[in-house]
Amino acid sequence: MPHAFDPDEGFGSGPADGGTADSREANLLGALSLAVADRLETATRAAAAHGGSAPAALTALETFLEGSSIDTMRKPLGLTHSAAVRLVDRLAGAGLVRRAAGEDGRSVAVFLTPAGRRAAAQVQDGRMRGLADVLAPLTAAERESLTRLHEKLLAGLTSGRADAGRICRLCDADACGHEQGRCPVTRAADRAEASKTRAS
Repeated sequence: MPHAFDPDEGFGSGPADGGTADSREANLLGALSLAVADRLETATRAAAAHGGSAPAALTALETFLEGSSIDTMRKPLGLTHSAAVRLVDRLAGAGLVRRAAGEDGRSVAVFLTPAGRRAAAQVQDGRMRGLADVLAPLTAAERESLTRLHEKLLAGLTSGRADAGRICRLCDADACGHEQGRCPVTRAADRAEASKTRAS
């Protein structure tokens, strides 16, 4: 029978209660992921004054999707075409994006307005403040070790450019060192795409 949750004691003590070290590690990662995601969702929603995919859309438009068609924009956001159209309608109605004719004359390209750029910057600021709070308990040495582990895990999650766009949709490209070739996601995506090219 499952343990009742006690906020002072948790669900149990891990492996001694029948779990394994691996399952405890995975469970802790899952709990941490949710806690960080919840914190970031709150921070970015407040900064953008919109929830859902809006904060990621603003950030991605600022960093790598500016001028993209709605169909291109929807993919890293994980949206259907109709959901992406509704999102663009909502952001345009708030004065954060504008539409223009796409490259082929049939599609619609999406651009940030000046207000949209300010909102994207606020999303990034809120995100970084939330992440700084999460990392605050760690020493400098612990952060250095954690950085190496994050790089390895992110590379392992990246099997191509589509993954990279999805993983990095809220990223600060300057902070990750993208332009300097230091982003582990970009490096892993480049390796994966090169491997696909060689195999074809």
